[in-house]
Amino acid sequence: MARDYKRIKAAIIRGGTSKGVYLMDNELPADPQHREKVILSIYGSPDHRQIDGLGGADPLTSKVAIIKPSLRSDADIDYTFGQVSIDKPHIDYRSNCGNISSGVGPYAVDEGLVPAVEPLTIVRIYNTNTKKIIEAEVPVKYGKSLTAGETFIPGVPNPGARIMLNFVNSGGSLTGKILPTGNPRDVITLESGRDIEVSIVDASTPAAFVKAVDIGLTGRETPMEIESNHGHLALLEEIRATVACRLGFVKTKEEAKLISQSVPKIIFVSPPFYGLEKRSKADEDIDFTARAMAMGKMHKAFAVTGGICTSTAALIPGTVVHEISAYRGWGNITIGHPTGKMDFSITVEYHSGEYHITRSAVARTSRRLMDGFAYVPAQVLEDPLPASVSRAKHH
Repeated sequence: MARDYKRIKAAIIRGGTSKGVYLMDNELPADPQHREKVILSIYGSPDHRQIDGLGGADPLTSKVAIIKPSLRSDADIDYTFGQVSIDKPHIDYRSNCGNISSGVGPYAVDEGLVPAVEPLTIVRIYNTNTKKIIEAEVPVKYGKSLTAGETFIPGVPNPGARIMLNFVNSGGSLTGKILPTGNPRDVITLESGRDIEVSIVDASTPAAFVKAVDIGLTGRETPMEIESNHGHLALLEEIRATVACRLGFVKTKEEAKLISQSVPKIIFVSPPFYGLEKRSKADEDIDFTARAMAMGKMHKAFAVTGGICTSTAALIPGTVVHEISAYRGWGNITIGHPTGKMDFSITVEYHSGEYHITRSAVARTSRRLMDGFAYVPAQVLEDPLPASVSRAKHH
């Protein structure tokens, strides 16, 4: 008797301060709509608890990585990131996640997709979302990626092996320009008639930046404090949705809430001090403080791609991030976030009338938590349309 479910090979990996299911491309249906249906089933979406799937009911743990060997001469692996909506039947593929990216190199080594070279294997990753290359330096021993190490990243309780990620030519990930509007600062008008100054920057991911003080906040607020105040959440979402419309990602603000929940990110910044951690020399340790929101929820720590974008904004005179930052050089930027701090090695050059990023690197850790099979109901894996109809719709 045929079983009423089928198995798909899967690994759950913590990458940086996020966690996701890593899947091989050839294990999934080729048709985009059918594929999305299968992944939503694996995650248990839509359901705010994701109780019938592997999702963790939080944006940081509702992420998918789809991997396959690359046919490109400049890459070893093709990697597609998806932000799986928790409460909607939708997966957003329009941006990358730097934290989940940190698990791709170790996954490729451990699955035998790239030759393991001790003590360090360089994995060249082509991110299909941003059409950019990521170089991952993966520590290797005995033919497998190392997990144990001394690198500690805030937001993760245990140290791990240091994985260095360099996001090559990360400027203009979706819009083609680091400053999509051509300006370091713009003014948007909300439905109430209120004007808000924003800086719109696209580096690894598009983001809209506002000063905390301009939206009635101090910047010290915890994610829980923000999420418990519906007025602040609504204001942040309206700013984000307004910028999404201005960038042409969506036509209406309502559409932004439905199909563009993760791009652009909305980030508010303030002068340097720690949030949850109390340190007497905090002002000396960090350059500024930032809080990020995507998918309608505040980030519990800070995203890698969002951090690259924020650090880049800090290096561009005229942006609201540059204005509040204590840093005035060019190079390493330290951002204070709700659970500690995050360091970025960023180099930005200005020539031919535009800014260009020549380096954007960050250290992460990763750990494979389990692997095996995800069980998908057989009816979900059955092609919803005849092959000729389904394929034609997407070609």
